Amino acid sequence: MIPIGRGQRELIIGDRQTGKTAVATDTILNQKGQGVICVYVAIGQRASSVAQVVTTFHEEGAMEYTIVVAEMADSPATLQYLAPYTGAALAEYFMYRERHTLIIYDDLSKQAQAYRQMSLLLRRPPGREAYPGDVFYLHSRLLERAAKLNSLLGKGSMTALPIVETQSGDVSAYIPTNVISITDGQIFLSADLFNAGIQPAINVGISVSRVGSAAQIKAMKQVAGKSKLELAQFAE
Repeated sequence: MIPIGRGQRELIIGDRQTGKTAVATDTILNQKGQGVICVYVAIGQRASSVAQVVTTFHEEGAMEYTIVVAEMADSPATLQYLAPYTGAALAEYFMYRERHTLIIYDDLSKQAQAYRQMSLLLRRPPGREAYPGDVFYLHSRLLERAAKLNSLLGKGSMTALPIVETQSGDVSAYIPTNVISITDGQIFLSADLFNAGIQPAINVGISVSRVGSAAQIKAMKQVAGKSKLELAQFAE
């Protein structure tokens, strides 16, 4: 219903504790046997949360094709800021060697906060929500590295699934709107659906993929279009 093509950037957005990381890690687990190299970047997460994710990868045999880059909540702001770029460099390495890669940034809200902390310590002029003026460039230069190479460059790809946390479902905040404008669509997770026991708590009505049906086979295209409409009408 929300198709993702190779080289696409699809945002996973929602409040805290709505299952964003679960959606991302399930995507990695489902790449088993597909020949896809996965990179999971944890930024500013609790050590226990990262350990739980790594344990799941080990139990499901996903560590055979997955690289984990982690800077915990107690890591310096500079390292939290650099972690996504480290993960992107690793994914690009395989992409330029004719491999398909998938990278998860969990999450870019924490990277933006680390960058804000660094900028304030450097006494740079604060802007909206105290973020520096170039915070949009911070994320655009990272996410624009996702690509699908042509045949001359080996046909490799790097697909990015960035995660952004919202406060009380407010997608109009500074960082969420920035990342939404950069990416090729978003998967919105609803706290109301999660609390109602619906998992994954994806709000189909406002989730979208700008690549759309171009990434689907004909049979899936016919089924998915009708199903998404019916789900959205049911939710209304």
